[in-house]
Amino acid sequence: MTTPSNLPSTIKVVPARYPLRTLGAVVALFVLAIVIQSVAFNPRWEWSVFARWFFDPVILEGLAQTLLLTLIGTALSVVIGGLLALARLSSSWLLNSLAWGYIWLFRSLPLIVVLIILYNFSYLYDTLSIGIPFTQISWASYQTINVLGQFSTAVVGLTLVQSAYTAEIIRGGFLGVDHGQYEAAAALGLPAWRRTLRIILPQALRTILPSGFNEIISLAKGTAMVYVLAMPELFYTIQMIYNRTQEVIPLLMVGAVWYLVITSVLSLIQHLVERWLARSERRSAINQQSPARQTPRQPVLQTQEAAHAPLP
Repeated sequence: MTTPSNLPSTIKVVPARYPLRTLGAVVALFVLAIVIQSVAFNPRWEWSVFARWFFDPVILEGLAQTLLLTLIGTALSVVIGGLLALARLSSSWLLNSLAWGYIWLFRSLPLIVVLIILYNFSYLYDTLSIGIPFTQISWASYQTINVLGQFSTAVVGLTLVQSAYTAEIIRGGFLGVDHGQYEAAAALGLPAWRRTLRIILPQALRTILPSGFNEIISLAKGTAMVYVLAMPELFYTIQMIYNRTQEVIPLLMVGAVWYLVITSVLSLIQHLVERWLARSERRSAINQQSPARQTPRQPVLQTQEAAHAPLP
């Protein structure tokens, strides 16, 4: 039988070894070194041309157009997508069907097709009128060619397509909230809009945000599709420059790096927002643990038995 006196005085701890992990790290570093050498020391990349054009005012103007399209498209798609999501969750079969049809249509059409159709909308309709259908009553009428220019066509096309995807993301977030939360909110007697904004939406945001920011990043890159409208955003501006100078690769690298900067900033914003929303979870966890730690121990009262003395 082994007694404590027979045990060795010190126990040698052997760290776990992961040979495959080490091998994978070595191979990854080797491949990374090859890529860096081939890109940094190959004169055909023409990094001097890249440096000359990177902060050029023409490039920065195209970048500003790209950021503006992304901002407006995101804001409008969130509003329209939120309304479509509420319509999809509605008990009204009409609203549900109309929202489903919209989402089905614009998720099926490529963005470039939508942009080209909108750009040629004046061929289909000379004027755009606001009035009562199937009657001659019209309150306002506008020339289509004056309403849908390059910028407005790009905004409308990006919004129509993006709002269909945003609607499904928001709907999925609402469906991810436990049904008991809806019942508890309704039991408080709050109006439906207040239940949605104050109780359901904050919980759904944790599910909506990751996919939502992915769609915003896709929208920022998707703005390159508006080159078919000859609109001077970032990609179209780069195209015009390298068609004139024939410096294709360095100018494409200018666009690639700027798109990397945009997506990196959006990813950082996503991280900060998710971290800010996670504070409530950490605060609730701390509040649940603190009463258990701070609850004072109840003193145990010892009852004494009464002494009975015999009467003389």
